[in-house]
Amino acid sequence: MEVTDETIVLEADKEQGKEYVPLKSKTPIELIKEAGIVGLGGAGFPTYAKFSKPFETGGNVIINAAECEPILSHNIRRIEEKPEQLLRGLEIAMEIANAKSGYIAIKEYHSKAIEAITKINDNPNIKITTLEDIYPMGEERAVIREVLGKLLPVTALPLEAEAIVINAETACRIQEAVELKKPLIDKDMTVAGKLNGCDEEAKILTFLDVPLGKRVEDVFQMAGGLSGDYGELIMGGPFTGKRTSLESPVIKTTGGLIASECFFKGPEKIGLLVCACGADKTRMEQLAQSLGSEVVGVEYCKQAIEVKEARKCENPGRCPGQVAKVMNLKKAGAQALLISNCTDCSNTVMSCAPQLKLPVYHCTDQALRSVNHKLIRKIK
Repeated sequence: MEVTDETIVLEADKEQGKEYVPLKSKTPIELIKEAGIVGLGGAGFPTYAKFSKPFETGGNVIINAAECEPILSHNIRRIEEKPEQLLRGLEIAMEIANAKSGYIAIKEYHSKAIEAITKINDNPNIKITTLEDIYPMGEERAVIREVLGKLLPVTALPLEAEAIVINAETACRIQEAVELKKPLIDKDMTVAGKLNGCDEEAKILTFLDVPLGKRVEDVFQMAGGLSGDYGELIMGGPFTGKRTSLESPVIKTTGGLIASECFFKGPEKIGLLVCACGADKTRMEQLAQSLGSEVVGVEYCKQAIEVKEARKCENPGRCPGQVAKVMNLKKAGAQALLISNCTDCSNTVMSCAPQLKLPVYHCTDQALRSVNHKLIRKIK
């Protein structure tokens, strides 16, 4: 499909007061680059670069539709409402990559989205792979492990598994760039937490096509405004999001805005157990300060391997145990633990911390409290 009439492109967004100059490039990969599309799941890696070396034979393009972080739900809403856009974006990506197979990796409980895709998918080379509802099932290497049965080393790129992984919204924006000549000017996001006018069942709202550059405060106003005091404003999800301010702009990687519950007084001394899949050391220290707690020790999950000044998990979501790390923090004088662990790691922490009389706090607590979600502790 090629759009040559500029008025058609402009009409697509005029109802929302948006106008843009249509893209000028000729080829799909050039259109993606000109559009400024990046990984919209949070990584922000330029999408055109992922497709710069097409597969010679075979190859797989995988849509990461796991919606991995708790609370966030905007990717699933777009899939439910526009499954044809996701499928077309995947087909275009497969054509660019010269890939033989396409996969949509999505958590099994998103039955409505799965049904919407299945109903219209007539491409025999595109399949759905369902995932467990655990965190961090949307981590890139976890997705490849579940879809292709290959666990990559922490230093490996997906190409070593003959795979390219892109976020669900990224695929949809590829369709817009290639077939509508539309640049990346919008972002889907979830807005949640302490919002005005929301009852207990409606503290999570999703918005599609929020203009980039819009102020955080203005986005919260779209959701009814903030309700009273809040603990912090988080840009992103409860696990890996960062603190933001009302004056900050929405950027390409903004997936969520959460007004968390207020912090209560924590223990005098706290130990940090940092997971590669959750909040990093800097973020954890920030949370400890908000609790009014002194950090007396820092330990890292045994699978959190340092890679280029960051950390990656050797086998995301599959934890070998944390007893030694918890005992080290106890010896350091910790009266409680603050952890950023994934589902399985949290289970292992909870198997030993209570026996050592160590209360456990989690980096997601205040965000989850703000929407009345169950806290991450012992999970069956």
